Amino acid sequence: MTKIAVVYYSGYGHTKVIAETFAHAIQASLIEIDQNGDITEQDWQSLNDAQGIVFGTPTYMGTAPWQFKKFADASSKIWFTRGWQDKVFAGFTNSASLNGDKQVTMIQLQTLASQHGGIWVSLGLLPANTKQSTREDINNLGGSVGLLVQSPSDASVDEIPTGDLETAKHYAQRVKTIVDRFAVV
Repeated sequence: MTKIAVVYYSGYGHTKVIAETFAHAIQASLIEIDQNGDITEQDWQSLNDAQGIVFGTPTYMGTAPWQFKKFADASSKIWFTRGWQDKVFAGFTNSASLNGDKQVTMIQLQTLASQHGGIWVSLGLLPANTKQSTREDINNLGGSVGLLVQSPSDASVDEIPTGDLETAKHYAQRVKTIVDRFAVV
């Protein structure tokens, strides 16, 4: 059975909804980074045991918040031993703005995966970029490196655009497919 873990930080709950949507689509496990930037020893073990790791974080002020960075820095012990070498990685980010410098955060996540010797999975979807496109369309924000999500600053966690939620489900399936391919080898 494929083991995929989604490790995420969520400041206001919107990113948590994305993490849950992603995980539910492929029955992945969820690991929440707490408000102090920590996860449990059991969570670290789950990440070590996983075949695929998905990073999720909001974008605050152009990058991931300090809580995610603390988690990333703590992973240096695993980096030193090459514990996540050749695992499959993916990621997503969420911010209130349509752009909001999400690409910078995605590069941060992709770089972290690369430092660990991981194999990054791109979104693999064409953008919805015609005049008829709406926020309800798949990949309406035009991501390619990973999943981009926009949650308006005055929206509740129940008001994340359905196009972004559907994109999360598609991306989750792509990640699972890639992890399954590597698991056979």
